[in-house]
Amino acid sequence: VQLQASGGGLVQPGGSLRLSCAASGITFSINSMGWYRQVPGKQCEVVARIFSGGIRYYGDSVKGRFTISRDNAKLTVYLQMSSLKPEDTAVYYCNIESAGTLYDYWGQGTLVTVSS
Repeated sequence: VQLQASGGGLVQPGGSLRLSCAASGITFSINSMGWYRQVPGKQCEVVARIFSGGIRYYGDSVKGRFTISRDNAKLTVYLQMSSLKPEDTAVYYCNIESAGTLYDYWGQGTLVTVSS
């Protein structure tokens, strides 16, 4: 299984970015696809998840600003980030959780920096 994340970069406060994560080598049913983020010295934080039935979950700090979506045909999950704040600066990791075993697969991480 490989998860290839892209779309990170430097953006000014109030700006937008879209992250993408394309999965390959998937031979199992998926329970959820999602995004997490981590700042050095802090715990990894769930940003957003989208479950197989289409239900979406957002972390409190991003509700109303971020939108998660996915393209099942392309096995790709997206994170549209708007109204970005400096505190959104982090390495963002995409994740797939398998159905049944609930095993987690992780992408390599993409850095998002929000700064003027």
